Amino acid sequence: MNCTQFNKISVEDILQSLGHFPTKQNEKEAWFLNPFSKENNASFKINKNLNYWYLFSEGIGGNNIDFMKKFLNASISEVLNWAENHNFSSFHQQTNNQKLFNLSKTYEIVEVKEIQHPALIQYLKSRKVEAQKHLVSEIHYQMNDKKYFGIGFKNDSNGYEIRNAYSKICLGKKDITTIKNNSKSLLIFEGFFDFLSFKNIEKSLENVPSDYMILNSVSMIHKIKNSLENYEKTDLYFDNDEAGNCAVEIIKNERIEAEDCRILYSDFKDLNDWLIHKNPQNDNLQSLNRRRY
Repeated sequence: MNCTQFNKISVEDILQSLGHFPTKQNEKEAWFLNPFSKENNASFKINKNLNYWYLFSEGIGGNNIDFMKKFLNASISEVLNWAENHNFSSFHQQTNNQKLFNLSKTYEIVEVKEIQHPALIQYLKSRKVEAQKHLVSEIHYQMNDKKYFGIGFKNDSNGYEIRNAYSKICLGKKDITTIKNNSKSLLIFEGFFDFLSFKNIEKSLENVPSDYMILNSVSMIHKIKNSLENYEKTDLYFDNDEAGNCAVEIIKNERIEAEDCRILYSDFKDLNDWLIHKNPQNDNLQSLNRRRY
């Protein structure tokens, strides 16, 4: 990947993949809190038409290369090397640029332990999955001489998906996560918060023990198609967006008996969004049970 190619990626998508979301926006521009340091008022502006950012609090701006140079404290060659390690596949680009970047720059995992930090416990509570904290870990890591911590979910390549209220990254190699229970039934989730959300309601769904597969990014769907033939039944829990639609279509083309279970949260972005805003004991659970059994 060269500078021109990297600069064509939406800077808004890059920000969101790193855990930064707009405080306000319209068709032409979006405003964010400073991604480089803490602030109370949004001073980071994106011009969507020009794909250009400007930070008013520091009087600086530029393109994607300029942003990542500052964000990673890296040279242009290091930024391009970082970008080259990401899977910008054609499917990835077709699915509304739903990108989840992994920081391949040098880092060190300092400690892995049970979730204990109050901020992480509160974050799990805000997502209504604190009862499933035993399925994730508290990860302390160091990058560019700075120390960070977050909720970690391990993938099959021993990398970690890291989440907290401010960050959404991957440490190590990007990969799916498989959890096997010697079952002929498979449940596939787009992200691990959807998996944790499902574990909250599993008993209500009268679900038999299943194997679980968490993509950790919809772009990883190409890795799982050969695994589907090992299962008699497959249930899909993807997001209600273009990327989710594409993922369901891809799997159904491979496996006609795969069940799209998004009826459960049809009015919400994803399963976790439904869990946060809705009482799980509702008519949708009954509807899904009738379809599945």
